[in-house]
This record gives sequence, C-alpha cells and structure tokens, in this order.
Amino acid sequence: MVEELVTAGVAVASVGVMYVASAARVVKQYERGVVFRLGRLTSNVRGPGFTVIVPFVDKIRKVNMQIVTMPVPAQEGITRDNVTVRVDAVVYFKVVDAADAVVQVEDYRFAVSQMAQTSLRSIIGKSDLDDLLSNREKLNQGLELMIDSPAMGWGVQIDRVEIKDVSLPETMKRSMARQAEADRERRARVINADAELQASKKLAEAAGVMSEQPAALQLRLLQTVVAVAAEKNSTLVLPFPVELLRFLERAQQPAGQSAGQPVGQPVAPSAERPVAPAPAAGSPEVARASDASDDEERSAIAERSGQSGQSLSEQSLQEQLPSAASLLELSPEGANSRQD
Repeated sequence: MVEELVTAGVAVASVGVMYVASAARVVKQYERGVVFRLGRLTSNVRGPGFTVIVPFVDKIRKVNMQIVTMPVPAQEGITRDNVTVRVDAVVYFKVVDAADAVVQVEDYRFAVSQMAQTSLRSIIGKSDLDDLLSNREKLNQGLELMIDSPAMGWGVQIDRVEIKDVSLPETMKRSMARQAEADRERRARVINADAELQASKKLAEAAGVMSEQPAALQLRLLQTVVAVAAEKNSTLVLPFPVELLRFLERAQQPAGQSAGQPVGQPVAPSAERPVAPAPAAGSPEVARASDASDDEERSAIAERSGQSGQSLSEQSLQEQLPSAASLLELSPEGANSRQD
C-alpha cells in the first residue's frame, strides 16, 4: 500500500514538473511577449523576466524591441532633370508596440522593406541630380516621413533613413568631370589675373622709386646678374639699357633732318600768297620787289647749305607767306607813306 502511494506521488510530481516546464517562459530584456489565449490576444503584454502561461491554451510570441538596421536594395530611377541614377539607402527602425507589430501586419520587417523601396523610387523622381548629390539631408528627412507615416499603424517607428550611394552613368561622370575641370581652370585664370594686377601695381611703385634714384636701377641690374650666375650654368644674361639704344638712334640721324619730318619732303602751304598789283616798270616798288626776291634767294641758299638754325617746316612757311613789311612796301599806301 505504501509503495503504491509513493508511486502515485512520484507520478503526480512528475506531471507537475512537466506542467511547470511547459508553462514557464523566459522573456529577455530586449523582448516583449504577446500572449494569445485560444487564439485571442490578451490585454497584457509580458515584460522581460520569468512568466507562466497555460500549456496547450496560451501561445506566446516574442517580439524584438531593438533597433533594426535594414539595407534598402539599389533602386534605379529617372530624376526630375531626366538623369538615370541608381540609389541605395539604409533604414533604422524599431518596434514600439509589440501587439500591433504582431496583429496589424503579417511581417513588419518585410512591410518596412517594401515601403522603403517604394518611397526611395518616389523620392528619386521628385528630386534633381544636384539635390541627390549635395542636398541629402533634406532628402533623408523627406524619405523618413514617407516611410514613417504608414509604419506608425504597424507599431513600428522609423528612427532614421540614410541614402548611401548614388550611382551615375559613365557619360554623366565624364561630363561632370569636364565641368569641374573647366570651373577649376576658370578660377585659376582669375587668380592668375589678380596676381598679375597686384604685381603690376607693385612694379609701377618700384619704377617710380627707381626713377628718382637712377643708381637703384644699376644696383638691381647687378643683383639680377648675381642671381643668374648662381645657377652654375654657362649662360649669362646681360640686360641692355633702352636709353642707350635711343641715344644711338638719335646720333645716327642726319643733321638737317628734323625729329618729325624727313629732309626733302614738301610742305603744303597753309595759305596762298596774296597777289599784289603789278607795279609799273622803273618804279620804286619794282626795285623793292627785286630786293625782296634777292633776300629770298639768299635765304634759300643758306637753308640748303645747312647754315640756318630753323627747321624745314618753319622755312617752308616763311617761303610761302610774305612778311608784313613786304606787303606794306608793295601796297600803294605803304609806298606813299615811305615817300613822305
């Protein structure tokens, strides 16, 4: 009788241990337990730690509450400025309501992945290429809002979305490279021109200082010779002053040649010689006219011999225009006044 009681007690204990083992559950710190009793969701969500359910009646499902990193496959699309690109991204999200994540959607991971791909293709079509390359912060915020709006009903919160890479066609890459090269060259030319302008101003100031002291130019010439000789080469550069060339050029010019007009070049008369009335033969006017003509011949001979100190232009002007005294002598009033 005692043996039967002991056997029955052992059997009951074994059944109890098996019941407890089948009813006991351990929920980890980063998990939450959603319990279904006979297929119906219970109101309480089991927290982390040890919990017990009714075997064969309750069914528990554990939901991970950690932040999930999900890569979005590269999506190919056409931007608003008609450029074909491939863009991939990454989505960071977490479950904030374990019951909704289990009940409202079949597989919240797959749903978030498909929503992220669709939103990425939509954001590509609404953006320009320059925005995809340089204004990614704004696109990331817009993409996050597009994914987070339907995900809130699934008990999922989108933490952030990042665009990883933008792949461009090879032709577009070459075009952008040429554009960048042209822009760099433009800036280099502007900088070079600015440097030339500043250097020219400094050189003008230096020239003004050297013009006050001519010896400074000679000292600068000697410094240049020393700098060239320090290179230890067989070439020696000696600058030749321009003033010496001008002096030699002036020395080679003929004595009778003026600075602005060569010898022998006729000069156009500035005014026509006034025609005086022809005096009678044997009159004093004829004698004075002959004396004036003799004076003109003598002055012409003196000019041809190089004894005159006046320039050719002045001589030709004097030849063409009669003097005031000769006009006075040729006029009848002048003759009468002289006779008086």
